[in-house]
Amino acid sequence: MPTVTVVIPTYNAIAYLPKTLESLFSQTFTDFEVIVVDDGSSDTTSEWICNLKDERLATVLQTNQGVSVARNKGIAVSSGKYVAFLDSDDLWEPTKLEKQVQCLEKNPDVGFVNTWIKTIDEQDNILGIVKAPEAEGNVWMQIMEENVVLCGSVPMIRRSCFEDVGVFDTNLLSAEDWDLWIRLSAKYSLALIREPLVSYRQNLQSKSNNLEKHLFYRLKTIDKTFQSVPPELQYIKNRAYGHAYLAMGWKFLLQKNYKSASDFRQQSLQYFPELRNTYSYKRLGLLIWAKQWLGDKTYTWLRSLVSKLRKPLVAN
Repeated sequence: MPTVTVVIPTYNAIAYLPKTLESLFSQTFTDFEVIVVDDGSSDTTSEWICNLKDERLATVLQTNQGVSVARNKGIAVSSGKYVAFLDSDDLWEPTKLEKQVQCLEKNPDVGFVNTWIKTIDEQDNILGIVKAPEAEGNVWMQIMEENVVLCGSVPMIRRSCFEDVGVFDTNLLSAEDWDLWIRLSAKYSLALIREPLVSYRQNLQSKSNNLEKHLFYRLKTIDKTFQSVPPELQYIKNRAYGHAYLAMGWKFLLQKNYKSASDFRQQSLQYFPELRNTYSYKRLGLLIWAKQWLGDKTYTWLRSLVSKLRKPLVAN
């Protein structure tokens, strides 16, 4: 039996899937099985996968039912001691599995392992390194307020945990991963590897960039969570709403909708006024102003110039 099961849900992602699997098969840790769940793709995904020759690879075909159903199907047929999810447009660093397995083997009290991430564009260019919040151990209260696992392709989870907390909620068509991390953190410790071991693709066609839908299900996840939270912790609910609206501001910024980005930034304060003192709130405001008044080309040029000027200073 393999140590790790890697579940890859995919839907019409043939443009990215080959590189995703290349990053998987380049792992330094090789004791894994791969379950690709083709969620009713209408492109050439199924034909391409059939031509792959690796005994660790299995394919499950299903009609289009969404990523939660696809991931749950992968969990159901998995046999690994640990389970990791890899979205079909994201990439892993070669040591990702190795370091997460080592962490779980050394820490039997840990249920799942988080890492930092890099963000990349549709051409694999690095947009930045995102250091996840420095959250580890008992993170239940913190993760209810704001998702500290920044990408579904990041965590490795003990398979036994699913028997205790369940799998992905198929009623949530977005933010379904956050819902699972909340349930996991209520009973298990989270470990953090402080390295960017996952490249998270910022794809404007992804479900998290269908902004109205994403906000609806993010708020629904918050409501679901706080149905069972004790009264003395209900104050966290408004904080979670505030973070949700601020996150929407960032997403609208990426889509260059600066008015909506500003509106959602301001709305976040209605639920959590203390956000005005955070780095994320202040930086979003600065970027909205800079891109509105300087324009994208001038802003990009200035950013590149500042980056070039900083390099000699860092070297010294």
